[in-house]
Amino acid sequence: MAETPVKAPYGTWASPISAESLAKGAIGVSDLRTEGGRLFWLENRPDQAGRMVAMTGDATAARQLTPDSFSVRTRVHEYGGASYVVVGETFYFSNFTDQLLYAQPFGGDPVPLTPKGYRYADAVAAPGGGLICVREDHTDPADVKNAIVALSGQAGDAGRVLFGDSDFVAYPRPSPDGRRLAWMAWDHPNMPWDDTRLYVADLGRGGLSHVEVVAGGGAESAMEPRWGADGALYFISDRSGFWNLYVRRDGETKPILPKDAEFAGPLWGLGQSNYVVTADGRIVATYGDADGDHLVVIEPAGAVREIALPFTVIGALHALDDRSVAMAAASGLQTGAVITVDIETGASSVIRRPSPAAIEPRYISEAEAITFPSAGGLAVHALYYPPVNGDFIAPEAEKPPLIVQVHGGPTGKASPSLSLANQFWTSRGFAIVDVDYGGSAGYGRAYRQRLNGEWGIVDVEDVIAAVRFLSGQGRVDANRVAIHGGSAGGFTVLAALSQSDVFGAGASFYGVADLGALARDTHKFESRYLDNLVGPYPADKAVYDERSPLNHLEGFSSPLIIFQGSEDPIVPPNQAHMILDALRKRQQPVAYLEFAGESHGFRRAENLIASKEAELYFYGRVFHFTPADKLPEIAIENLPKP
Repeated sequence: MAETPVKAPYGTWASPISAESLAKGAIGVSDLRTEGGRLFWLENRPDQAGRMVAMTGDATAARQLTPDSFSVRTRVHEYGGASYVVVGETFYFSNFTDQLLYAQPFGGDPVPLTPKGYRYADAVAAPGGGLICVREDHTDPADVKNAIVALSGQAGDAGRVLFGDSDFVAYPRPSPDGRRLAWMAWDHPNMPWDDTRLYVADLGRGGLSHVEVVAGGGAESAMEPRWGADGALYFISDRSGFWNLYVRRDGETKPILPKDAEFAGPLWGLGQSNYVVTADGRIVATYGDADGDHLVVIEPAGAVREIALPFTVIGALHALDDRSVAMAAASGLQTGAVITVDIETGASSVIRRPSPAAIEPRYISEAEAITFPSAGGLAVHALYYPPVNGDFIAPEAEKPPLIVQVHGGPTGKASPSLSLANQFWTSRGFAIVDVDYGGSAGYGRAYRQRLNGEWGIVDVEDVIAAVRFLSGQGRVDANRVAIHGGSAGGFTVLAALSQSDVFGAGASFYGVADLGALARDTHKFESRYLDNLVGPYPADKAVYDERSPLNHLEGFSSPLIIFQGSEDPIVPPNQAHMILDALRKRQQPVAYLEFAGESHGFRRAENLIASKEAELYFYGRVFHFTPADKLPEIAIENLPKP
């Protein structure tokens, strides 16, 4: 590339981050855990139809555990998580294709253990042998049941129910002596970040006895129980307004490190691990605030020591040995990796960074945390990424086009970790603002609950406020603003396009067009989610109709591109088809791409490439610039000629 930056309009910059390299580099680390001083984790394989591969290894080498015909992924809650467990020399895992639980001796082949019709997750070794885990019973698809079950480990055993008296369960955790069991549970219409209960019971051969609720049960989200060596029960609760650490000992519960910061996130995927308790009673924990994620060591007497690390995002924290922890971590300059940290010296080591992406710093745009006022003067948070490409500069008077990014959930959160998807845009001359609209996680319970009863209002107000703030500062071109998002973020895209003229283009990825249809059609985990976000259905059907973008077609004037997976069980394809057909009838500018075999979120390399290139082509046509990339043309119906 040229040594002197070339002057070229925003959007036309040539980038080393192609859609193909983005797909190849989209390999991440998930479900990291430790067992017997060994590391285990999952990696996705976009070039292998998006399957999940189990890995193990150390700093010298990593190797694949599961054969090529398997994908380690459970569909419990559809979002999965905690899809495997290692017990001794056996690897137990859920296989995505058939959802059976398999046992694979190290060095051997996987053997199916469970019958069809059930899904399993969040397993732990049971005292005396076998497993205790979360089971989702789909033998009657019209009446899905979730329970804590005990599995013998023998082929054909579906599991013996230990606790099935709630709509949802998670985190079954036996005490060190095997005599007690802790777990969390919650019921419709609550989600696990709304109102949960933390249970403890005696565990014997006959099952559970003396069942007791020890936390939660009243506008409190209690989660992630963990036992200390002395029998004390640790957990995380937002009873103070923030997810903080607590300990229950001798019937009394006390806070460990009170802080206006979050020691956990919303439990979309099972198996979060945000802290560990060492054998000598120390706690190693991670928490997040405006400066990113922090790792702290809390001594039994209460002294707190922070370990400075070159990472801004930390998760999946597990003890490796008496003085080391393992975690998944990333920063604004580095993709996610398996990391170990010596908690005595603070020294960290990169064990495995699976993404092959290696981007020079001159092409990387780092997130800038911004706060701005929205409706009613409430403060809203976001991450702003300016356009960055060391090979190009823009004409002096030109301001960059802006992409407003709307995360899913809607109880989700923007992440400052290096995202190749974000850098794809910023290295071509786009600015991005990733908005943590009211209802987002990471800022406490009150911020999370701003969206209660207001979905489709508060989120729209906040994304509009982000545009006005940045354009008011002269940092972006207010006449070239796009908005994109997936799932719940796709709903906000459609709602914002139907309610305002702020956005010149929109890209909806498996977004919601009809709230009533979503309430009727979606899966069990989220089937009552909208009770809190919108109102009970069908009692509040009028509110659902009023909030649905499908019922405000007259408000659409900007071009829209829609992306959808054909096998999406969470936001079914009929949502995309409804808005597409309606806009076609009104002769509104619209484009549509549906990917066969994809579920909720695209995992296959060819579809990651196709969707990214199509979105770039779409923005080029709408905002009248010519990307440097050679892009396949897509059909944009009813788009006026320039």
